[in-house]
Amino acid sequence: MDSFLRQNDRDIDGLSLRYIWVNGPVIVGAGPSGLATAAGLREKGVPFVVLERADCIASLWQNRTYDRLKLHLPKQFCELPKVPFPEDYPEYPTKRQFVDYLESYAQRFEINPQFNKCVQSAWYNETSGLWSVRTVAVGDSASPSPAEVVYICKWLVVATGENADFIVPEIEGLGEFSGEVIHAGDYKSGEKFAGKKVLVVGCGNSGMEVSLDLCNYNACPTMVVRSSVHVLPREVLGKSTFELAVILMKWLQLWLVDKLLVIVAWLILGNLEKYGLKRPKVGPLQLKNTKGKTPVLDIGTLQKIRSGEIKVVPGIKRFSKCQVELVNGEILQVDSVILATGYCSNVPSWLNENEFFSKNGFPKSPFPNGWKGKSGLYAVGFTRRGLSGVSCDAIRVAEDLWKVWKDETCRAQMSKTTSAGHRRCISQF
Repeated sequence: MDSFLRQNDRDIDGLSLRYIWVNGPVIVGAGPSGLATAAGLREKGVPFVVLERADCIASLWQNRTYDRLKLHLPKQFCELPKVPFPEDYPEYPTKRQFVDYLESYAQRFEINPQFNKCVQSAWYNETSGLWSVRTVAVGDSASPSPAEVVYICKWLVVATGENADFIVPEIEGLGEFSGEVIHAGDYKSGEKFAGKKVLVVGCGNSGMEVSLDLCNYNACPTMVVRSSVHVLPREVLGKSTFELAVILMKWLQLWLVDKLLVIVAWLILGNLEKYGLKRPKVGPLQLKNTKGKTPVLDIGTLQKIRSGEIKVVPGIKRFSKCQVELVNGEILQVDSVILATGYCSNVPSWLNENEFFSKNGFPKSPFPNGWKGKSGLYAVGFTRRGLSGVSCDAIRVAEDLWKVWKDETCRAQMSKTTSAGHRRCISQF
């Protein structure tokens, strides 16, 4: 393993503790962000270590997504650097196809993450100029005690992404509800909910698609829409709405493109306010860039809402044993609750740093300047621009790391050569 060198093993209070020196960057996260960065480094000959808390790459895609999921954008906007999707893939690849693509990508660039390594903390030592990344082994039932490893490195790449952990809202009485309560990340299909009254909390892409999937399995979904939401057609005249927006952005200002998207949505989808779906005053692209709130791309949910198969209701006031009271006073009997309430960054929980990252776990500097901090700290996958933003960050980070690693390696080699020369000179006397 040429990318790291073991330095020290210790046993503290029965806990196996190991220190490992990494002759290159440590990348935290083996999702698309971590893989794209690692691929760029591999091409340039820079050694690295990828740490992943799960037992597989792209664990969000493999373990926390529903079966019917497809990429929301055309495949050309979701490719990782250097490798296009196979030509026989559909325009919107399925979840399984995307995972296969990522696994093939990792094999191609010989990326072998250290799985089941959950990062507990990472901190920078000003005196030594080094990062310490402390991990604990998880998911290893054969180990009598969790083995801790501290990776020491000069460069740290945060690639855990925007969606590392579930967001579970605090709702009065939810703990008293007697039915099943799950997050959308644990939802696979509507099969087991057939014939049941299911309350879906949230109206983003996940909430909309989960409601549609429940409908297709003969469940009775009710979707809670607490705030305004942009709903756009996935395609306009056979062309992806996202692709259309990208083309328009080359010629027009963002605010004008937003105006055009809203007009097109109204012409194709009609007035959605009468169905309980109010549009925000801020345009869809501006809202995505500033708040990270992605517009919903409709794939059939609106038809079910119009037909009454999916009921839309306002916010929740409180839960009781087997029912929910809404803010408008309406009371609903429900069997199960699915929280499609989104995800968040987990960076503040383990990274001891407050200059580059903000409290919400995103870089303080907006795109395209949020990929590099001080003291060898980098970030990939926090652009709020999906997989295309991931690729953009990964290319910049890999290029920059290659330069600084190359300079560092040259200085180290020169230092060794100079030291050896001094020894030879001394030995002549």
